[in-house]
Amino acid sequence: MAETAILSALKVLGAALAEEVKSLATSKISDLRSIYANLKLNMNKISTELQVMQGFLNEIETDHPSNESQVAWIKEVQKLANDIEDIVVEFAYLIGNQQFGGKSFYLKKLFKEPKSLIAFKRIASELLEAEERLKNLASIKERWLPTIEKKNEEDSNFSNKYSHNVAVFAHVVDEDHLVGITEDRVKLTKWLNFEELQLSVVSVWGMGGVGKTTLVTSVYKRERKNFDRHAWVSISQSYTPETILWNIISEICRDEKGVTIDATNMDILRLNTTLQNLLGEHKYLIVLDDMWDPKAFLDIRDTLVDNHRGSKIVITSRMAEVANLAPENKRLELKPFSETYSWSLFCRKAFNHEKNHSCPPPLEEWARKIASKCGGLPLAIVSIGVMLSLFEKTESKWRQLFDQLSWQLDNNPSLDPLKNILMLSFKYLPKYLKNCFLYCCLFPEDFLLPRKKLLRLWIAEGFIEQKGRSTLEEVAEGYLMELVNRCMLQVVEKNYFGRVKRCKMHDTLREVAISLCRKENFGLLHEDNKSENADGSTRRLSIINLRETVNHDVCLPKLRTFMSVDNDVSSSPLLSMVFDKSRYLTVLDLVGLPIETVPNAIGDLFNLHYLGLRETKVKCLPKSIKKLQNLQTLDLWLSQIQNLPDGIVELKKLRHLFAEVEVDPTYRSFRTRTGISLPKGIFYLKDLQTIQALESNAMVVRELGNLTQLRSFRIMNVKENHSVELCKSLSKMSFLSFLSINASDEEEILQLEGLNLPQLQKLELRGKLKETILESPLFKISGTSIQSLLLWWSQLQNDPLPSLSHCRNLTRLILKGAYEGQRLIFQEGWFPKLKRLQLDIMPNLIQVEMEQGTMASLEEIWLRELKKLVEVPKGIQHLVSLKWMVCDDMPVLFPSRASHKLFHFTCVVR
Repeated sequence: MAETAILSALKVLGAALAEEVKSLATSKISDLRSIYANLKLNMNKISTELQVMQGFLNEIETDHPSNESQVAWIKEVQKLANDIEDIVVEFAYLIGNQQFGGKSFYLKKLFKEPKSLIAFKRIASELLEAEERLKNLASIKERWLPTIEKKNEEDSNFSNKYSHNVAVFAHVVDEDHLVGITEDRVKLTKWLNFEELQLSVVSVWGMGGVGKTTLVTSVYKRERKNFDRHAWVSISQSYTPETILWNIISEICRDEKGVTIDATNMDILRLNTTLQNLLGEHKYLIVLDDMWDPKAFLDIRDTLVDNHRGSKIVITSRMAEVANLAPENKRLELKPFSETYSWSLFCRKAFNHEKNHSCPPPLEEWARKIASKCGGLPLAIVSIGVMLSLFEKTESKWRQLFDQLSWQLDNNPSLDPLKNILMLSFKYLPKYLKNCFLYCCLFPEDFLLPRKKLLRLWIAEGFIEQKGRSTLEEVAEGYLMELVNRCMLQVVEKNYFGRVKRCKMHDTLREVAISLCRKENFGLLHEDNKSENADGSTRRLSIINLRETVNHDVCLPKLRTFMSVDNDVSSSPLLSMVFDKSRYLTVLDLVGLPIETVPNAIGDLFNLHYLGLRETKVKCLPKSIKKLQNLQTLDLWLSQIQNLPDGIVELKKLRHLFAEVEVDPTYRSFRTRTGISLPKGIFYLKDLQTIQALESNAMVVRELGNLTQLRSFRIMNVKENHSVELCKSLSKMSFLSFLSINASDEEEILQLEGLNLPQLQKLELRGKLKETILESPLFKISGTSIQSLLLWWSQLQNDPLPSLSHCRNLTRLILKGAYEGQRLIFQEGWFPKLKRLQLDIMPNLIQVEMEQGTMASLEEIWLRELKKLVEVPKGIQHLVSLKWMVCDDMPVLFPSRASHKLFHFTCVVR
């Protein structure tokens, strides 16, 4: 973990030597020139030293140090890296603060002020001290720490040790105690016995501790007799092709009578030849357990001969990339157990001496809570269940154990195998993913992490690096998918076109992450009564689920992140302290707090990248907001802010602006929300990617075209006479993927025939449309890329479906007040990818018909306020993928209760 602190320090060091800092070198004042020369020299020296130290840390084990001296040394390295980051951030703050309002004017002012000279001399002195500390740490390393060679061996032993322990545990587990794997065992057995002659690969994957090895072992023991030769090999992270081949040969020879081969001193060529001879014309089964890198298989693939005898390779892994070595129809992803299976396995372990393994009634409440904390993870259930079986069976003791569960996981040696298996997943994360992963545990347990917000927070924290021409948001989404594919985050919900919408951390994995956050000073959680003790070194603080005022006298000068999640605290000394004392905050997220004002002191938070006031009661922003020169995200969504101060145009790095005011939370009326009014200069903020939402006027639609980087845009109060200019401006946005246009009222016509956005994915139009719009480029050309389409209050007289059917990639279609006719017919072959269809507020609609072969992928139908539709849509039984039909405010005669008996889907009436 110390290396991630170094990475952060290196980033700010690089930024400190950027253009505005270099301008100091041109000063005619000799004192400043001398200070700058020394600062630049010291920064370069420190940067070089940190890079070398980072290389050393990359080669040793920092997550599981082998002795106390190494623990102490790594902690000092981390502390120094954080201190260096603080010094350089303060340096950048001084420069930026003086430059604000006009670079040349303030630089002249800076050169004349003795206080500034004193501040720069102090920073230069602190950097010199940091350089000396670096040298001292290097000297300590040479005197007291083990050599890299010895540590490399220990690191390898760590990985092999715990991988081996899991494999041994799985091999000796009593099959009578196996629960919840029957279905997966049948599927895997079927694949192994499938009568195909060519060599085939099967993969079983899932998070650490989910039971991959246990399942495969169970099948392997039963089915290996059907193969002439077989081998089970555990693949360590530090594998070599020679080691894998040697282990396979050794396993085959151990189980085959009369076959004796000493492969100890063979080179790679002889190992290849020997294994190929052993496999020969035999039908074989090889299990490659716990593989971390697909290259481990690719390196030996050519040696595993395809002799057309029906041989099988089974690979287990925690990574989707490795699982993809098998064809799609031979990949088995293991999920955590259901509540029923979890409880059954828990009782078998925790109450192994009770009759039928039944839970004593006085303990059931706390036993179920403890079992639930395991999150369906078999290894956690078994480990914690066995631990609990040793404690006395009293209600008070088990209540105490539930309260101490996090502590037990961190400190009880009997739970070390569980903790270490989960730690392996973290240990082998690439460096660039470690901070991203740890950040996720700063949210409440079972919190659904919204993809877009999480990516913006990672960017604000500086975790995301630029890669080629990709945006930071695109790189961040790649990081998120890596964590998902490594089973470090669980996908809870996808949107209608397959992208992750919300994800969560597994409870047990989150406990491990919280422990790491605490030890590495990454961040602290203050949650209900389970308070962490923040101090002057705390860098991230998350306040969760508090209902009473938080009293903290501690000063947090090094704080970089302050987040409030699901709180009900209107004011707090802690919050005031953050505004006044934590000057170098990067993230300030106060979502949902019932605060009404933002202090003027917020302008002093020069390092602020993310400001979240979502769903607060704030009505206006102070003028000092213009001083937040590093601000990237300003989230005012559903606050009470309708106008922004003119100084907003000074925020040159702003990327995302959210500001809507809710008018009608029922969504029944035409105008449910309003946008905000922005000053003219906003259209020169070239980095803007998101604006939701903006109130339209003649100036807005004319200047809008300057924002060529926009990806997501919602505009309100559009009038018919704005249409031509609006289409011209929008057509300049070559990256726009989400567009929402809202007319000023129900009778205002949106004339968008001139709009062509071939990259558009989501389109929302709220307002009256002419029939010709459906034959315009917006639907004929852009329609091929549109995946989500919402037409509200369009008042179309003709059936829109024939024209919309050209949008073959649609996954969601919502028609609300969009059609005034009587019949809608969905013809064969239309909307092949559609998953959700919503028909809403069409007072004249009397019939909906669905031909066989239409909407082949449809999963949901929502019917709302269709006053004359008294019959179930004709042909609905043809929709074989349909899961739900939701009926809301439909006629009394609508036979909804009968539909679930007649058809294969569930009907919900509200």
